[in-house]
Amino acid sequence: MSRPRIHVRRRLSLLDNRIDAVSWDAMLSRISLWASRFESRYVCLCNVHSLITGTQDSDFRQAIDEADTAAPDGMPVAWLMRRRGVSLQDRIDGPSLMWKYAERAALDGTPIFLYGATDGTLARLMRNLHHYFPGLNVVGHYSPPFRALTSDEEDGVVDRIATSGARVVFIGLGCPRQEKWMAQISARIPAVLLGVGAAFDYHAGTLRRAPRWMQRNGLEWLFRLCAEPRRLWRRYFVTNSLFAYYLIREKLGKG
Repeated sequence: MSRPRIHVRRRLSLLDNRIDAVSWDAMLSRISLWASRFESRYVCLCNVHSLITGTQDSDFRQAIDEADTAAPDGMPVAWLMRRRGVSLQDRIDGPSLMWKYAERAALDGTPIFLYGATDGTLARLMRNLHHYFPGLNVVGHYSPPFRALTSDEEDGVVDRIATSGARVVFIGLGCPRQEKWMAQISARIPAVLLGVGAAFDYHAGTLRRAPRWMQRNGLEWLFRLCAEPRRLWRRYFVTNSLFAYYLIREKLGKG
């Protein structure tokens, strides 16, 4: 049986990835309503890297397509949507979504679960969350190993989350791992799964985030590249170049 629709979706095709036009208010309201109903849902946040990955990885693109919301993360994606008719499209980024919803969850008592990062990062993250949001109810956390889980391990983790009482699960595994994992296990967990990428590291204080002016002007990628050049140079130079190429080809009608 299909899941009930609680909102009318407007989706745009960006490099063959279907991305939702959604405001901050609508995004937070969707999560709250789904969580209050114990519905199995998952949300993906899509930046330029996500769009390019979707052109090359059919499983990832399917995970984005089947998400209950695939919101635009990254200013270039939001700008592209504005140019295509969504004039006030917000950037719905993982760190901000996690922080905004943690604040709401602390006020309304929504239990949350944290999945991802290292044990040390999770410990620092929970201290910071409880410092800023004293009423936040973190009912569980798990740091997965740096390898694929066995079937038994995955069943155990899924059962642990499903029985924890969590209504919202923040997942910080990075793209494309978190999106594929959410798509695979979402139906087994009566909660809203939110793929928030590097948000755990930012809010734990283990990774510094770009200044707000760089975020607003689409330069957060440059800040991250300067901070971790050896790890990220290929991701940003290659994906940004491909993004520009695909847009030009599409505009010229050769796609």
